[in-house]
Amino acid sequence: MNHTITRIGGALALSALAVGAVADEDCQPSRWGGEDEIGSANLISAASVLAASKLVTQGKVYSLGITIDSTTPAFPPRGLSLQVVQPNQQESARPFPNAVYNDDVFQGWFGIGPQIDGLGHIGGPDGMYYNCNHAVDFAGITGLTKLGIEKIPPLVARGIVLDMAGHFGVENMEAGQFFTVEDVQAVEAKQGTPVEAGSVVLFHTGWTDAKLIDAPDEWVAAEPGQHEDVAKYLAGKDILAAGADTWGLDVVPPPDPTRPFQGHVTLLKENGIYILETMNTGPLVRDGAFEFLFVLGHAKVRGAVQMIINPIAIL
Repeated sequence: MNHTITRIGGALALSALAVGAVADEDCQPSRWGGEDEIGSANLISAASVLAASKLVTQGKVYSLGITIDSTTPAFPPRGLSLQVVQPNQQESARPFPNAVYNDDVFQGWFGIGPQIDGLGHIGGPDGMYYNCNHAVDFAGITGLTKLGIEKIPPLVARGIVLDMAGHFGVENMEAGQFFTVEDVQAVEAKQGTPVEAGSVVLFHTGWTDAKLIDAPDEWVAAEPGQHEDVAKYLAGKDILAAGADTWGLDVVPPPDPTRPFQGHVTLLKENGIYILETMNTGPLVRDGAFEFLFVLGHAKVRGAVQMIINPIAIL
């Protein structure tokens, strides 16, 4: 029996190796080279930043992040806990003759609330991630050794927000409702904000404004979002990042149950395009601020997959 198990295990191992070998052979390196780890961030240049800066005409600043705490719903099992402590100050002890201080201890997931998904976040069923990187080679328990969040440079670019809720004539889209490429193109034309190469594209569905506070369990259980074909369309436009005012960008539940979050696969794995989730797009849409300078400088925690963020839109 042991020999049989060994033979079966060996056969499975050889089969897995064969599948991996085929996947390796089929994988095509990024257009930026086989060693690239930043994907679409390669589109940022001095010229593109200067061009985007010309969008600033009012000096008005919008925070695209939302406030989060231990009650903020998140994709399970994610969550966070915060403790404020006063180290070495028990029993009236004072660390300095002229001051006391508070510190904070954070325990949680970086993929909660407003966040950026790095290129090491989503791979294919064969374990392959962006630029032919296989999980077994870079995804360790103590952090990613490639594609970590710290590799992403500051993201400074033209940003646009497309009002998909307005397109459908509603305050907020419903869970499971998706928008198509044709819907996106219609909003581009109506707003006069075409999707252009190197841009950050945000979608406003009204979902977070309507549900996060009043119905948090409903907010995190499902969401409106893009059809997977929209991700292909955006990739074809050579954008820098895509995001939405939802926790997952892609529609949930998906039209095809066998392809959940396929937009993530298309953008992150196949094209090296970043994803921005739970963006505070409501104020932009209410002010008609559909085009702006987008600025993001995130915490560079080595080996992290995602990061809590607060991007800025400047008019």
